[in-house]
Amino acid sequence: MAGTDDSSEKRSTGYHGGTVDTVISVEEVNRQAAVMAAAGVAPARVAELGGPAPYVTIAGLRAGYGKMEILHDFHLSVGRGQSLCLIGPNGAGKSTILHSIFGFTDIYGGTVTVGGQDVTRLSAKDKLRRAGVAYILQDKSVFPAMTVEENLWMGGYLMEKPAQAKEKAEAIFAKYPRLAARRSHPARVLSGGERRLLEISRALVMEPEVLLVDEPSIGLEPRFIDMVFEILDELQHGEGKTIIMVEQNAKKGLEFADIGYVLVAGQLAMAGPGDELLADPEVGRLFLGG
Repeated sequence: MAGTDDSSEKRSTGYHGGTVDTVISVEEVNRQAAVMAAAGVAPARVAELGGPAPYVTIAGLRAGYGKMEILHDFHLSVGRGQSLCLIGPNGAGKSTILHSIFGFTDIYGGTVTVGGQDVTRLSAKDKLRRAGVAYILQDKSVFPAMTVEENLWMGGYLMEKPAQAKEKAEAIFAKYPRLAARRSHPARVLSGGERRLLEISRALVMEPEVLLVDEPSIGLEPRFIDMVFEILDELQHGEGKTIIMVEQNAKKGLEFADIGYVLVAGQLAMAGPGDELLADPEVGRLFLGG
């Protein structure tokens, strides 16, 4: 078409901000990522990134579902109050790491420790109650017919008395006026960002020390993505929460996190400070769109 700027036609959409010249097929990303993974990451490097007193550690973990092993000799180390973002191709095993920490997988070998306590074989409810580990699921985990307030009460289902959950809910309403204004509304009428805030807030009722966050930006408009990451930032730096997340928006996740891991085929391919991985040309080419 006359007068059309060719460069504007090549501009890609979405999070990445590269051009279609830089887009690589999923198959090619997987192939090249597998080459990156060949050397692996030494456990000593993982331990170094987690600091001298790690709060969450995984050592030699082999885990999966049934007879399918997804994670192979996987290591992880995160200090108290640190954040870690897991990125990598689809099917790399990122969510399986969160599932394994929380107790949703079959463990074939290795250990998971939280605060010095071996939690490898604990049930999910005991990990929440005894080790302070909360799992914030991907989108659509609220109870749509229940009110916002009732959803928060559900976050305290392990507490001995309902009054305790109600007390914690009131503290959350004081912290987040946006939710307080909608306390009597059914959760189904909330915006995407408000639902995500409710999901995070519900996990906070039990006052966990560790937050496992699965795809915090999924399905959200950019303005709500920023809001959610601001909330997570305050929870980490204001309240000292340890955050381990999987994030499909790799750029946003690495900008947020202290530590970044690149996972490929159930193994650790790269590990480093989040800002260093963000600046790495190979990570940029394969996962950030150029």
